Amino acid sequence: MMPKDLVILGAGGFAREASLLVEEINDTLASGRWNLLGFIDEDRAKWGLKLRSYPVLGGWEALKEQPEQAAVICVVGDPGAKWKLIGEAERQGREFVNLIHPSVALAGDVRLGKGVLINKGCLVTTNIVIGDHVSINPGCGIGHDAVIGVYSTLMWRVNISGAVEIGESCLIGTGATVLQEKRVGQGSVIGAGAVVTEDLPGGCTAAGVPARVIKKDRNSAEE
Repeated sequence: MMPKDLVILGAGGFAREASLLVEEINDTLASGRWNLLGFIDEDRAKWGLKLRSYPVLGGWEALKEQPEQAAVICVVGDPGAKWKLIGEAERQGREFVNLIHPSVALAGDVRLGKGVLINKGCLVTTNIVIGDHVSINPGCGIGHDAVIGVYSTLMWRVNISGAVEIGESCLIGTGATVLQEKRVGQGSVIGAGAVVTEDLPGGCTAAGVPARVIKKDRNSAEE
């Protein structure tokens, strides 16, 4: 099987980690699965640079120049930035693919959307839903019956307990824990090391142990 062309949207540290993930996936197959063409980023200062030997190809015009069959994945942490990048790639008609580290075993009842990234050392158990364009960094644990909403990001070593619901476009900080059966509303940010012991509304920022709301987005429609 010939490797499939792939372009990464984003050219930051997270994107460099994704390029390593691509290599580790390829190492499990004799012929390799992916041919990583490079990165797309709107920051002109990055154009022409090389990240881990792969070029920053340019902005959206550069994506148009890539082979028609080249797939993409968006690798940025901020959910708001994801919406913008993914929307433009969709307008170009690009196919979104999943990158799952070979060390991650997924049960047959785990449902994945498109454009999902799950990095090394993650433990994903049973009857879990992971929505479109969710990014899961190394060392995360996701318990039974959990739902991770579209465009959300779990940073390093996040622990999601059983039957938790994470709303769309949430950012869960490094080392944070959400206890069983709790809900985090759409667009919320959970600080690093926080422990969520109660449901949290949409559009909030919460931090601490136990987590407390420290900021509320007045424009959020969800209470």
